[in-house]
Amino acid sequence: MRWLFPAATAALLVSATALASSHREAPFITKNPKVDGTDFYLFNSYEAGRTNFVTLIANYQPLQDAYGGPNYFSLDPQALYEIHIDNTGDAVEDLTFQFRFQNTLINGTGVALPIGQPDGGGLATVAIPLINAGPIGQADGGFTRTGAFQGQLETFTVGVVRGPRRGAAAMPVTNAAGGGTTFEKPFDNVGAKTFPNGSYANYANSFIYSVNIPGCGVPAKLFVGQRKEGFAVNLGTIFDLVNAPAAVITDNSLRGAVSPNPIGNKNVTTLALEVDKSCLTSGTNTVIGGWSTASVRQARVVNPKGSYNAPTREGGAWTQVSRLGMPLVNEVVIGVPDKDKFNASEPKDDVANFAPYVLNPTLPALIEILFSAPAPRVFPRTDLVTAFLTGVPGVNQFPSGFATAEMLRLNTALPATPNGQQNNLGALECFQNRTATMSPSIVLPPALGGTNAACDVAGFPNGRRPGDDVVDIALRVSMGALLSTNDAPAAAVPFHDAVLQDDSDFDDKFPYLKTPNPGT
Repeated sequence: MRWLFPAATAALLVSATALASSHREAPFITKNPKVDGTDFYLFNSYEAGRTNFVTLIANYQPLQDAYGGPNYFSLDPQALYEIHIDNTGDAVEDLTFQFRFQNTLINGTGVALPIGQPDGGGLATVAIPLINAGPIGQADGGFTRTGAFQGQLETFTVGVVRGPRRGAAAMPVTNAAGGGTTFEKPFDNVGAKTFPNGSYANYANSFIYSVNIPGCGVPAKLFVGQRKEGFAVNLGTIFDLVNAPAAVITDNSLRGAVSPNPIGNKNVTTLALEVDKSCLTSGTNTVIGGWSTASVRQARVVNPKGSYNAPTREGGAWTQVSRLGMPLVNEVVIGVPDKDKFNASEPKDDVANFAPYVLNPTLPALIEILFSAPAPRVFPRTDLVTAFLTGVPGVNQFPSGFATAEMLRLNTALPATPNGQQNNLGALECFQNRTATMSPSIVLPPALGGTNAACDVAGFPNGRRPGDDVVDIALRVSMGALLSTNDAPAAAVPFHDAVLQDDSDFDDKFPYLKTPNPGT
Protein backbone atom coordinates (compact mmCIF):
# COMPACT_ATOMS: atom_id res chain seq x y z
CA MET A 1 0.00 0.00 0.00
CA ARG A 2 2.38 2.69 -1.25
CA TRP A 3 -0.13 5.47 -0.63
CA LEU A 4 0.55 5.26 3.09
CA PHE A 5 4.05 6.62 2.87
CA PRO A 6 4.43 9.71 0.64
CA ALA A 7 6.24 12.36 2.65
CA ALA A 8 3.81 15.04 1.51
CA THR A 9 0.86 13.03 2.79
CA ALA A 10 2.46 12.57 6.20
CA ALA A 11 3.35 16.26 6.25
CA LEU A 12 -0.22 17.34 5.77
CA LEU A 13 -1.52 14.83 8.27
CA VAL A 14 0.68 16.00 11.07
CA SER A 15 0.95 19.69 10.26
CA ALA A 16 -2.81 20.04 10.10
CA THR A 17 -3.43 18.10 13.29
CA ALA A 18 -0.56 18.21 15.73
CA LEU A 19 -0.66 21.79 16.88
CA ALA A 20 -0.13 22.67 20.49
CA SER A 21 -3.33 21.67 22.19
CA SER A 22 -4.94 25.10 22.25
CA HIS A 23 -2.15 27.60 21.84
CA ARG A 24 -3.06 30.61 19.66
CA GLU A 25 -5.80 28.55 18.03
CA ALA A 26 -8.10 31.35 16.84
CA PRO A 27 -7.42 34.79 15.31
CA PHE A 28 -8.81 36.92 18.14
CA ILE A 29 -7.18 35.03 21.01
CA THR A 30 -3.73 35.76 19.56
CA LYS A 31 -4.32 39.36 20.67
CA ASN A 32 -5.04 38.26 24.24
CA PRO A 33 -2.38 35.78 25.40
CA LYS A 34 -3.13 36.24 29.11
CA VAL A 35 -6.59 34.70 28.63
CA ASP A 36 -5.60 32.05 26.07
CA GLY A 37 -6.51 28.65 27.50
CA THR A 38 -3.88 26.14 26.40
CA ASP A 39 -4.81 22.76 27.89
CA PHE A 40 -7.53 21.33 30.10
CA TYR A 41 -7.08 18.11 32.07
CA LEU A 42 -9.75 16.19 33.98
CA PHE A 43 -8.86 12.83 35.53
CA ASN A 44 -9.26 10.59 38.54
CA SER A 45 -6.34 11.39 40.81
CA TYR A 46 -3.58 8.78 40.82
CA GLU A 47 -1.56 10.20 43.71
CA ALA A 48 -1.19 7.60 46.44
CA GLY A 49 -3.96 7.93 49.00
CA ARG A 50 -6.04 10.29 46.85
CA THR A 51 -8.14 7.82 44.88
CA ASN A 52 -11.41 9.44 45.97
CA PHE A 53 -10.46 12.69 44.26
CA VAL A 54 -10.68 14.19 40.79
CA THR A 55 -8.03 16.58 39.50
CA LEU A 56 -8.96 19.57 37.32
CA ILE A 57 -6.17 21.51 35.62
CA ALA A 58 -6.68 24.55 33.38
CA ASN A 59 -3.57 26.04 31.78
CA TYR A 60 -3.37 29.56 30.36
CA GLN A 61 -0.91 31.93 28.70
CA PRO A 62 0.91 29.70 26.19
CA LEU A 63 4.52 29.31 25.15
CA GLN A 64 6.06 31.32 27.98
CA ASP A 65 9.79 31.84 27.56
CA ALA A 66 11.28 31.34 31.00
CA TYR A 67 13.56 34.35 30.50
CA GLY A 68 10.56 36.62 29.75
CA GLY A 69 11.42 39.46 32.12
CA PRO A 70 11.22 42.00 33.47
CA ASN A 71 7.44 41.60 33.93
CA TYR A 72 7.11 37.84 33.44
CA PHE A 73 3.67 36.23 33.30
CA SER A 74 1.07 37.47 35.73
CA LEU A 75 -2.57 36.81 34.87
CA ASP A 76 -5.08 39.48 33.93
CA PRO A 77 -6.84 41.16 36.87
CA GLN A 78 -9.51 42.37 34.43
CA ALA A 79 -10.39 38.81 33.33
CA LEU A 80 -12.46 35.96 34.71
CA TYR A 81 -10.96 32.46 34.51
CA GLU A 82 -13.40 29.56 34.96
CA ILE A 83 -13.58 25.76 35.18
CA HIS A 84 -17.05 24.34 34.52
CA ILE A 85 -18.56 21.00 35.52
CA ASP A 86 -21.73 19.48 34.06
CA ASN A 87 -22.95 16.59 36.22
CA THR A 88 -26.37 16.03 34.63
CA GLY A 89 -25.44 15.61 30.96
CA ASP A 90 -27.33 18.59 29.51
CA ALA A 91 -24.13 20.46 28.47
CA VAL A 92 -24.95 23.30 30.87
CA GLU A 93 -22.64 23.93 33.81
CA ASP A 94 -23.90 22.80 37.21
CA LEU A 95 -20.77 23.86 39.07
CA THR A 96 -18.31 26.61 38.14
CA PHE A 97 -15.03 27.55 39.82
CA GLN A 98 -14.25 31.22 39.18
CA PHE A 99 -10.73 32.61 39.54
CA ARG A 100 -10.00 36.35 39.82
CA PHE A 101 -6.51 37.87 40.13
CA GLN A 102 -5.02 40.99 41.65
CA ASN A 103 -1.51 42.36 41.11
CA THR A 104 -0.14 44.66 43.78
CA LEU A 105 3.06 46.69 44.07
CA ILE A 106 4.31 46.14 47.60
CA ASN A 107 4.41 49.44 49.53
CA GLY A 108 2.70 51.03 46.55
CA THR A 109 5.88 51.29 44.50
CA GLY A 110 7.54 47.89 44.51
CA VAL A 111 11.17 47.82 45.57
CA ALA A 112 12.61 51.32 45.92
CA LEU A 113 16.23 52.33 46.52
CA PRO A 114 17.76 55.47 48.02
CA ILE A 115 19.53 57.29 45.21
CA GLY A 116 21.82 60.33 45.61
CA GLN A 117 24.33 61.66 48.13
CA PRO A 118 23.40 61.28 51.81
CA ASP A 119 25.63 64.28 52.68
CA GLY A 120 23.26 66.84 51.25
CA GLY A 121 23.51 65.82 47.62
CA GLY A 122 19.80 65.25 47.14
CA LEU A 123 18.97 61.77 48.46
CA ALA A 124 15.75 60.36 46.90
CA THR A 125 13.91 57.08 47.10
CA VAL A 126 13.24 55.76 43.60
CA ALA A 127 11.33 52.67 42.43
CA ILE A 128 13.48 50.18 40.52
CA PRO A 129 12.46 48.90 37.04
CA LEU A 130 12.41 45.22 38.12
CA ILE A 131 9.81 43.28 40.11
CA ASN A 132 12.44 41.86 42.45
CA ALA A 133 15.75 43.18 43.69
CA GLY A 134 17.36 40.10 45.21
CA PRO A 135 16.97 36.39 45.88
CA ILE A 136 13.71 34.87 47.07
CA GLY A 137 15.19 31.42 47.39
CA GLN A 138 18.19 30.73 49.62
CA ALA A 139 21.53 29.00 49.15
CA ASP A 140 20.48 26.19 51.50
CA GLY A 141 17.39 25.47 49.41
CA GLY A 142 15.07 27.39 51.69
CA PHE A 143 12.99 30.38 50.62
CA THR A 144 11.11 33.42 51.80
CA ARG A 145 7.44 34.17 51.21
CA THR A 146 7.15 37.78 50.00
CA GLY A 147 10.44 38.98 51.43
CA ALA A 148 12.09 42.39 51.24
CA PHE A 149 13.45 41.77 47.74
CA GLN A 150 10.05 41.10 46.14
CA GLY A 151 8.30 44.12 44.68
CA GLN A 152 5.16 42.62 43.14
CA LEU A 153 2.60 40.33 44.75
CA GLU A 154 -0.01 38.42 42.78
CA THR A 155 -3.03 37.18 44.71
CA PHE A 156 -6.26 35.52 43.70
CA THR A 157 -9.67 34.47 44.92
CA VAL A 158 -11.76 31.45 43.96
CA GLY A 159 -15.54 31.44 43.96
CA VAL A 160 -18.08 28.68 43.36
CA VAL A 161 -21.33 29.11 41.47
CA ARG A 162 -23.93 26.35 41.45
CA GLY A 163 -26.18 26.31 38.42
CA PRO A 164 -25.64 28.58 35.39
CA ARG A 165 -22.40 30.53 35.71
CA ARG A 166 -24.09 33.95 35.70
CA GLY A 167 -27.17 32.82 37.63
CA ALA A 168 -25.96 33.59 41.15
CA ALA A 169 -23.21 35.27 43.09
CA ALA A 170 -20.09 33.18 43.67
CA MET A 171 -19.55 31.73 47.13
CA PRO A 172 -15.93 32.03 48.28
CA VAL A 173 -13.55 29.10 48.60
CA THR A 174 -11.70 29.49 51.89
CA ASN A 175 -8.29 28.52 53.20
CA ALA A 176 -8.62 25.54 55.56
CA ALA A 177 -5.87 27.16 57.62
CA GLY A 178 -7.50 30.27 59.02
CA GLY A 179 -10.51 30.72 56.74
CA GLY A 180 -9.07 33.45 54.51
CA THR A 181 -10.43 34.00 51.01
CA THR A 182 -7.34 35.51 49.36
CA PHE A 183 -4.50 33.28 48.20
CA GLU A 184 -0.98 34.11 47.07
CA LYS A 185 0.40 32.95 43.74
CA PRO A 186 4.12 32.06 43.64
CA PHE A 187 6.59 34.25 41.82
CA ASP A 188 7.48 32.90 38.38
CA ASN A 189 10.74 30.96 38.15
CA VAL A 190 12.94 33.94 37.31
CA GLY A 191 16.18 31.95 37.48
CA ALA A 192 18.99 30.47 39.52
CA LYS A 193 20.07 33.72 41.17
CA THR A 194 16.57 34.55 42.37
CA PHE A 195 15.97 30.92 43.41
CA PRO A 196 19.44 29.43 44.12
CA ASN A 197 20.28 25.81 44.83
CA GLY A 198 17.08 24.38 43.38
CA SER A 199 14.90 26.18 45.91
CA TYR A 200 12.04 26.91 43.50
CA ALA A 201 10.36 23.51 43.80
CA ASN A 202 9.98 23.75 47.58
CA TYR A 203 9.00 27.40 47.28
CA ALA A 204 6.22 26.66 44.77
CA ASN A 205 4.96 23.69 46.78
CA SER A 206 4.37 25.98 49.72
CA PHE A 207 1.56 27.54 47.66
CA ILE A 208 -0.45 24.32 47.57
CA TYR A 209 -3.42 25.08 49.78
CA SER A 210 -5.93 22.90 51.58
CA VAL A 211 -9.25 24.63 50.98
CA ASN A 212 -12.90 24.37 51.87
CA ILE A 213 -15.41 24.51 49.01
CA PRO A 214 -18.92 25.71 49.88
CA GLY A 215 -21.30 22.75 49.83
CA CYS A 216 -18.48 20.19 49.94
CA GLY A 217 -17.71 18.44 53.22
CA VAL A 218 -14.23 17.22 52.21
CA PRO A 219 -11.27 19.64 51.97
CA ALA A 220 -9.82 20.09 48.47
CA LYS A 221 -6.37 21.04 47.21
CA LEU A 222 -5.66 24.25 45.30
CA PHE A 223 -2.62 25.46 43.38
CA VAL A 224 -2.16 28.37 41.00
CA GLY A 225 1.26 29.10 39.54
CA GLN A 226 3.74 28.68 36.76
CA ARG A 227 4.52 25.13 35.56
CA LYS A 228 6.64 23.57 32.84
CA GLU A 229 4.75 23.18 29.56
CA GLY A 230 3.35 19.66 29.70
CA PHE A 231 2.09 19.38 26.15
CA ALA A 232 4.42 17.58 23.72
CA VAL A 233 4.42 18.27 19.98
CA ASN A 234 7.06 18.33 17.25
CA LEU A 235 6.23 21.92 16.42
CA GLY A 236 9.19 23.18 14.38
CA THR A 237 9.54 20.04 12.29
CA ILE A 238 5.81 19.97 11.66
CA PHE A 239 5.68 23.49 10.25
CA ASP A 240 8.67 22.69 8.07
CA LEU A 241 6.39 20.20 6.26
CA VAL A 242 7.46 17.44 8.65
CA ASN A 243 11.15 17.52 7.92
CA ALA A 244 11.51 13.81 8.74
CA PRO A 245 11.15 10.57 6.74
CA ALA A 246 7.58 9.36 6.42
CA ALA A 247 8.82 5.89 7.37
CA VAL A 248 9.67 7.33 10.79
CA ILE A 249 6.30 8.86 11.61
CA THR A 250 4.42 5.73 10.57
CA ASP A 251 6.66 3.40 12.60
CA ASN A 252 5.12 2.93 16.03
CA SER A 253 8.43 1.75 17.50
CA LEU A 254 9.95 5.18 16.84
CA ARG A 255 7.46 7.22 18.90
CA GLY A 256 9.66 9.45 21.01
CA ALA A 257 12.87 7.83 19.82
CA VAL A 258 13.74 10.51 17.28
CA SER A 259 12.93 13.95 18.65
CA PRO A 260 12.74 15.64 22.07
CA ASN A 261 9.77 17.88 22.81
CA PRO A 262 10.72 21.23 21.23
CA ILE A 263 8.29 23.19 23.42
CA GLY A 264 9.45 21.43 26.58
CA ASN A 265 11.54 24.53 27.35
CA LYS A 266 8.39 26.68 27.61
CA ASN A 267 6.17 27.33 30.63
CA VAL A 268 2.45 27.88 31.23
CA THR A 269 0.34 29.19 34.11
CA THR A 270 -1.69 26.50 35.85
CA LEU A 271 -4.97 26.69 37.76
CA ALA A 272 -5.35 23.34 39.54
CA LEU A 273 -7.93 21.88 41.89
CA GLU A 274 -8.25 18.43 43.42
CA VAL A 275 -11.82 17.84 44.58
CA ASP A 276 -13.55 14.89 46.23
CA LYS A 277 -15.64 13.00 43.66
CA SER A 278 -18.79 13.32 45.73
CA CYS A 279 -18.56 17.11 45.47
CA LEU A 280 -18.59 17.00 41.65
CA THR A 281 -21.14 14.31 40.83
CA SER A 282 -24.93 14.37 41.09
CA GLY A 283 -26.94 11.59 42.71
CA THR A 284 -26.03 8.10 41.54
CA ASN A 285 -24.56 9.35 38.26
CA THR A 286 -20.77 9.01 38.28
CA VAL A 287 -20.04 10.77 34.96
CA ILE A 288 -19.10 14.45 34.77
CA GLY A 289 -18.27 16.75 31.89
CA GLY A 290 -15.80 19.59 32.11
CA TRP A 291 -14.32 22.52 30.21
CA SER A 292 -12.46 25.75 30.91
CA THR A 293 -13.10 29.29 29.72
CA ALA A 294 -11.81 32.84 30.08
CA SER A 295 -13.88 36.00 29.80
CA VAL A 296 -13.21 39.72 29.65
CA ARG A 297 -15.46 42.72 30.03
CA GLN A 298 -17.51 43.67 27.00
CA ALA A 299 -16.07 47.19 26.83
CA ARG A 300 -12.49 48.38 27.11
CA VAL A 301 -11.16 51.91 26.88
CA VAL A 302 -7.41 52.48 26.93
CA ASN A 303 -6.42 55.02 29.55
CA PRO A 304 -4.41 57.78 27.79
CA LYS A 305 -2.73 58.43 31.14
CA GLY A 306 -2.26 54.79 32.00
CA SER A 307 -0.90 53.69 35.35
CA TYR A 308 0.06 50.40 36.96
CA ASN A 309 -3.38 50.10 38.53
CA ALA A 310 -5.42 51.54 35.68
CA PRO A 311 -3.97 50.99 32.20
CA THR A 312 -7.55 50.60 30.92
CA ARG A 313 -11.12 51.26 31.97
CA GLU A 314 -13.30 48.20 31.53
CA GLY A 315 -16.97 47.48 32.05
CA GLY A 316 -20.06 45.72 30.82
CA ALA A 317 -21.03 42.07 30.89
CA TRP A 318 -18.49 39.28 30.97
CA THR A 319 -17.81 38.09 27.42
CA GLN A 320 -16.22 34.71 26.80
CA VAL A 321 -13.15 34.75 24.55
CA SER A 322 -11.56 31.36 25.25
CA ARG A 323 -13.00 27.86 25.57
CA LEU A 324 -11.32 24.49 25.92
CA GLY A 325 -12.65 21.01 26.64
CA MET A 326 -11.49 18.28 24.29
CA PRO A 327 -7.97 19.02 22.99
CA LEU A 328 -7.35 20.02 19.36
CA VAL A 329 -10.99 20.71 18.47
CA ASN A 330 -10.55 24.34 17.49
CA GLU A 331 -7.30 23.53 15.67
CA VAL A 332 -8.29 20.63 13.44
CA VAL A 333 -12.08 20.40 13.46
CA ILE A 334 -13.51 23.92 13.45
CA GLY A 335 -13.13 25.87 10.18
CA VAL A 336 -11.29 29.19 10.17
CA PRO A 337 -14.45 31.33 9.83
CA ASP A 338 -15.87 29.86 13.07
CA LYS A 339 -12.80 29.63 15.32
CA ASP A 340 -13.57 32.82 17.24
CA LYS A 341 -17.24 31.82 17.37
CA PHE A 342 -16.28 28.51 18.97
CA ASN A 343 -14.20 30.28 21.62
CA ALA A 344 -17.23 32.44 22.47
CA SER A 345 -19.74 29.56 22.50
CA GLU A 346 -21.13 27.17 25.11
CA PRO A 347 -21.35 23.36 24.80
CA LYS A 348 -25.16 23.38 24.80
CA ASP A 349 -25.13 25.12 21.41
CA ASP A 350 -22.60 22.87 19.68
CA VAL A 351 -25.04 20.86 17.57
CA ALA A 352 -26.62 24.00 16.13
CA ASN A 353 -23.30 25.74 15.56
CA PHE A 354 -20.67 23.14 14.74
CA ALA A 355 -22.12 19.67 14.03
CA PRO A 356 -21.13 19.62 10.31
CA TYR A 357 -17.46 20.00 11.23
CA VAL A 358 -17.55 16.77 13.26
CA LEU A 359 -19.90 14.71 11.11
CA ASN A 360 -18.06 15.63 7.92
CA PRO A 361 -14.45 16.36 8.94
CA THR A 362 -12.43 18.13 6.29
CA LEU A 363 -8.95 16.93 7.20
CA PRO A 364 -9.26 13.37 5.82
CA ALA A 365 -11.01 14.67 2.69
CA LEU A 366 -8.28 17.23 2.12
CA ILE A 367 -5.63 14.55 2.38
CA GLU A 368 -7.43 12.39 -0.15
CA ILE A 369 -7.96 15.23 -2.63
CA LEU A 370 -4.36 16.39 -2.53
CA PHE A 371 -2.48 13.13 -2.15
CA SER A 372 -4.82 10.23 -3.04
CA ALA A 373 -4.53 8.83 0.46
CA PRO A 374 -7.87 7.09 1.11
CA ALA A 375 -9.90 8.76 3.83
CA PRO A 376 -12.63 6.96 5.75
CA ARG A 377 -15.44 6.12 3.37
CA VAL A 378 -18.52 6.46 5.57
CA PHE A 379 -20.46 9.57 6.48
CA PRO A 380 -21.57 11.04 8.73
CA ARG A 381 -18.63 10.21 11.01
CA THR A 382 -20.60 9.05 14.02
CA ASP A 383 -17.48 7.32 15.33
CA LEU A 384 -16.13 10.79 16.08
CA VAL A 385 -19.42 11.79 17.68
CA THR A 386 -19.23 8.80 20.02
CA ALA A 387 -15.63 9.43 21.03
CA PHE A 388 -15.77 13.20 21.39
CA LEU A 389 -19.37 14.49 21.64
CA THR A 390 -21.47 11.93 23.51
CA GLY A 391 -19.01 9.72 25.35
CA VAL A 392 -18.66 5.96 25.02
CA PRO A 393 -21.61 3.84 26.23
CA GLY A 394 -20.74 1.97 29.38
CA VAL A 395 -17.63 4.07 29.97
CA ASN A 396 -18.09 7.84 30.09
CA GLN A 397 -21.48 8.47 28.53
CA PHE A 398 -24.11 9.99 30.80
CA PRO A 399 -26.69 7.31 31.61
CA SER A 400 -29.70 9.15 30.16
CA GLY A 401 -30.94 12.45 28.83
CA PHE A 402 -27.52 13.60 27.67
CA ALA A 403 -26.70 16.28 25.13
CA THR A 404 -24.40 16.02 22.15
CA ALA A 405 -21.70 18.55 22.99
CA GLU A 406 -17.95 19.04 23.06
CA MET A 407 -16.45 18.68 26.53
CA LEU A 408 -14.24 16.25 28.39
CA ARG A 409 -16.28 13.45 29.99
CA LEU A 410 -14.95 11.47 32.93
CA ASN A 411 -16.39 8.48 34.73
CA THR A 412 -15.36 9.14 38.31
CA ALA A 413 -16.17 5.55 39.32
CA LEU A 414 -13.51 3.95 37.14
CA PRO A 415 -10.21 3.39 38.96
CA ALA A 416 -7.18 5.52 38.11
CA THR A 417 -4.17 3.84 36.55
CA PRO A 418 -1.05 4.41 38.69
CA ASN A 419 1.83 6.50 37.43
CA GLY A 420 4.27 4.32 35.48
CA GLN A 421 1.53 1.95 34.34
CA GLN A 422 -0.48 4.31 32.14
CA ASN A 423 -0.88 3.73 28.41
CA ASN A 424 0.10 6.98 26.69
CA LEU A 425 -2.43 6.21 23.95
CA GLY A 426 -5.11 6.55 26.60
CA ALA A 427 -8.15 4.39 26.01
CA LEU A 428 -7.53 4.05 22.27
CA GLU A 429 -6.44 0.43 22.56
CA CYS A 430 -9.65 -0.39 24.43
CA PHE A 431 -11.53 -0.20 21.10
CA GLN A 432 -11.66 -3.58 19.41
CA ASN A 433 -14.00 -5.66 17.23
CA ARG A 434 -14.23 -2.89 14.65
CA THR A 435 -16.43 -4.78 12.25
CA ALA A 436 -19.56 -2.69 12.68
CA THR A 437 -19.30 0.24 10.32
CA MET A 438 -20.01 3.07 12.70
CA SER A 439 -20.23 1.44 16.15
CA PRO A 440 -16.81 1.19 17.79
CA SER A 441 -17.02 -1.16 20.74
CA ILE A 442 -14.84 -1.22 23.80
CA VAL A 443 -13.29 -4.28 25.46
CA LEU A 444 -12.29 -3.64 29.08
CA PRO A 445 -9.17 -4.92 30.87
CA PRO A 446 -9.32 -8.04 33.09
CA ALA A 447 -9.43 -5.90 36.24
CA LEU A 448 -12.78 -4.54 35.07
CA GLY A 449 -14.18 -7.87 33.87
CA GLY A 450 -12.89 -7.82 30.28
CA THR A 451 -10.17 -9.58 28.31
CA ASN A 452 -8.19 -6.67 26.85
CA ALA A 453 -4.94 -6.25 28.81
CA ALA A 454 -3.88 -3.27 26.66
CA CYS A 455 -6.97 -1.27 27.59
CA ASP A 456 -6.33 1.70 29.88
CA VAL A 457 -9.86 2.93 30.31
CA ALA A 458 -8.71 5.66 32.72
CA GLY A 459 -7.17 7.59 29.82
CA PHE A 460 -8.33 9.94 27.06
CA PRO A 461 -11.07 10.24 25.86
CA ASN A 462 -12.28 9.17 29.32
CA GLY A 463 -11.15 12.48 30.72
CA ARG A 464 -7.59 13.51 29.97
CA ARG A 465 -4.42 12.93 31.97
CA PRO A 466 -1.19 14.89 31.46
CA GLY A 467 0.53 11.79 30.05
CA ASP A 468 -2.07 11.01 27.39
CA ASP A 469 -0.52 11.57 23.94
CA VAL A 470 -3.55 13.28 22.46
CA VAL A 471 -1.68 14.30 19.29
CA ASP A 472 -1.04 10.71 18.27
CA ILE A 473 -4.52 9.66 19.37
CA ALA A 474 -6.12 12.44 17.31
CA LEU A 475 -4.03 11.58 14.26
CA ARG A 476 -5.14 7.97 14.32
CA VAL A 477 -8.78 8.59 15.13
CA SER A 478 -9.18 11.22 12.41
CA MET A 479 -8.05 8.68 9.82
CA GLY A 480 -10.45 6.04 11.10
CA ALA A 481 -8.77 4.15 13.95
CA LEU A 482 -12.22 3.45 15.44
CA LEU A 483 -13.51 2.01 12.14
CA SER A 484 -12.86 -1.23 10.29
CA THR A 485 -10.22 -1.20 7.56
CA ASN A 486 -13.03 -1.77 5.05
CA ASP A 487 -14.42 1.62 5.94
CA ALA A 488 -11.09 3.34 6.67
CA PRO A 489 -8.14 1.93 4.67
CA ALA A 490 -5.65 3.83 6.85
CA ALA A 491 -7.27 2.80 10.14
CA ALA A 492 -4.37 0.58 11.22
CA VAL A 493 -1.54 3.00 10.37
CA PRO A 494 0.13 4.14 13.64
CA PHE A 495 0.62 7.80 12.74
CA HIS A 496 2.61 9.83 15.27
CA ASP A 497 4.57 13.08 15.40
CA ALA A 498 7.83 11.48 16.68
CA VAL A 499 7.48 13.26 20.05
CA LEU A 500 6.24 11.15 22.94
CA GLN A 501 3.81 12.28 25.62
CA ASP A 502 4.08 9.97 28.60
CA ASP A 503 3.28 9.82 32.31
CA SER A 504 7.02 9.69 33.05
CA ASP A 505 7.16 13.39 32.06
CA PHE A 506 5.05 14.37 35.07
CA ASP A 507 5.01 14.14 38.84
CA ASP A 508 2.97 11.44 40.56
CA LYS A 509 1.22 13.87 42.88
CA PHE A 510 -0.74 17.12 42.79
CA PRO A 511 -0.39 19.39 40.85
CA TYR A 512 1.29 16.78 38.60
CA LEU A 513 2.85 19.25 36.14
CA LYS A 514 6.59 19.74 36.64
CA THR A 515 8.46 22.66 38.19
CA PRO A 516 8.74 25.41 35.56
CA ASN A 517 11.87 25.99 33.53
CA PRO A 518 14.09 28.67 35.13
CA GLY A 519 14.90 31.93 33.40
CA THR A 520 18.62 31.17 33.74
